[in-house]
Formats: sequence, C-alpha cells, structure tokens
Amino acid sequence: MLKTRLFLLTALLAFTASRARAGIPAEQDDCLGCHGGDKSMTMDLPSGEKLPIYVDTAVFAKSVHGEMLRCADCHSDKNGYPHNSKPFKNRRDVTVAYYEQCKACHFANYTKTLDGVHFAVLAKGNQKAALCVDCHGSHDITRPTEPRARISATCAGCHQKESDVYVKSVHGKALAEQNQDVPVCTDCHRAHDIADPRDGKLSMRTPEVCGRCHTNEKLMAKYGLSTHVVDSYLSDFHGMSASLQRKTKGGPKGMVAAVCTDCHGVHDILSAKDPTSHTVKANLVQTCRKCHPGANENFPSAWLSHYQPSWNKASLVYGVQLFYKFLIPFILGSLAIQIVIHLWRVVVNR
Repeated sequence: MLKTRLFLLTALLAFTASRARAGIPAEQDDCLGCHGGDKSMTMDLPSGEKLPIYVDTAVFAKSVHGEMLRCADCHSDKNGYPHNSKPFKNRRDVTVAYYEQCKACHFANYTKTLDGVHFAVLAKGNQKAALCVDCHGSHDITRPTEPRARISATCAGCHQKESDVYVKSVHGKALAEQNQDVPVCTDCHRAHDIADPRDGKLSMRTPEVCGRCHTNEKLMAKYGLSTHVVDSYLSDFHGMSASLQRKTKGGPKGMVAAVCTDCHGVHDILSAKDPTSHTVKANLVQTCRKCHPGANENFPSAWLSHYQPSWNKASLVYGVQLFYKFLIPFILGSLAIQIVIHLWRVVVNR
C-alpha cells in the first residue's frame, strides 16, 4: 500500500511540474536547468546584498511572458557559461541596468515613461525612482488590472502615506468592496507618463480627469449622481478662471482658480452625504476659507453648488436667467426690425 501511495504521489508531482512548464518554450531548459532548481540560489554583490537568481518555473509559466519570451530576450547579455561578470554594486544597480530591456517590445509605453515624473527623478540621479519591474514585477508579470485593486496596492509600495488616505475615501472604500467602477491611482495620474503633481499641470487637468467618470451618464445613473457637475463648474467663476489660466502661454504659474480637488479633496474625497466631507454644508465655509480667509458663514450661500438653477433650486437666479433669455432676443430683434424699417424708408423716400 505504501509503495502504491509513493508511486501516485510521485506521478502527481511529475504531472504538476510538467503542467507548470507546459507553456515555457523548450529553449528555456538550459537556463531553468540551473535557475529553476534551488530556491536559495543567490549571487553575492559588493554591497553585501544577496541577489536572488532563482526563477520559479510555475510562476513564470503563468506570467504574461511565460509562453512567448525566452530568457535571452531580456537577459541578452547572458550568452554563454560561465556568465560574464557585471559591475553591479548592489541590487538597485541590477534593476537599473535591465530597465531598458522592456522597450524592445513595449516601446510606446517606454517613451511615455520618459515624460513621467519617475524618469525625471531617475535622470537627476535618484535610483530609487520607480522603474518597470518595480511596478510590473520581473518573472511574475501579470495583467495589471487582474485584480484592479492591485494597481493601488502597487503604488502604495512607495506612496504609503497617500494610499492610507485613499483607502478611507469614497473611492478607496468602494474599491475594497470589489467595485470596478471607481478610479485607482492610474486613472487620475496615468500609468507611464505620470505627471509631477507639484508643477500645477495636473491640478489644471483636474476637471478633465474627474469629468471622465462624472460626465458618464450610464455610470453616474448607477449611483444617482448628476452629470452636470463639470458643466456647472466650467460656467461659474472658478471654472472660467481655470479655463483662462490653462490657456496661458507657458502653462499655469501658481494656482489662481479653485479646481475640483481644492474643494473635494485629493486622495481623501468623501461622499457628499458623509458628515466629515469637505463639501457638506456644515464644513463648506472652512473649505472656502482655504482660498478666502475672510469668508463668513453666509459666504458659501453665494455659490449654487453644482445645481442647475430651477424653480425648485435657486428660483431667483432661474427667474433672472429666464427673463434675460426673452429680453435679449427681444431687444436684438427689435433693433433689427428698426434698422430694416429705417432702411426701407430711406430707399422709398429717395
């Protein structure tokens, strides 16, 4: 009986191993023959760090590259054995050295990274800036949206403080409940050409960024939210000022007009029904005072929020709008008629 069980166990392990390797090109056998066996396999670096050089065959086989890339496609410098030694001082040197290997296949995304804040930081000599493998992994690369929450979890590896705030926001709480509709980091900051939030350009794009979801009628109807928030913002003083500032030659230099995040928060956006939200009536004057220090309790009442004026909401404003909708065409029409009559009399009496 014992021999039978051992045989079955051995057969099962052999079957599992063969399934794990099924998607890996046969050319990999030479590499994985050394790097796929001993999990404790490492290489000593001058910094005293140990660089793991073991590759989990099963994990690699399940990755997006498992069935299509050979080891030499990325490790093109390893073309013989023993391998040529490299002047790597520490593990970060290794990551930076292989950074550009991705561009051979992902050139479009690589060029986008050159416009991003991470590359700008790297170009200044800061090797801690995030590179491809820091976000995507190396031998275990999967599609970044599987699951979607993984994106924010990845960013949290370096931006923990922002992540801690985000997870308590209306978007972060929904994401934790597996809601696929809410934005994750890359929806606002983008994935590869991530803008520096400190130079003001990202702030000026905020209405466009927020509007991608908040003007989506099908999506907003799902949550009972208005799709007129961007329109109402762009037509008020703040929106018009921001639009003019965006068109300023050379880009915005210092913020003048409030954008979405100035009132609603950045990573800490809460539901409009949350009593601690920046935009509930009880807290609104404090929000206004960030830009208008002398604002009194009545100050927020001068703002229509994002409501469209109607007989039920801001009836006086709606009445004035309606009055001018009739008055202005009436005056212009009367003026045109008067001009026509005057010209007719001039022609007839000539």
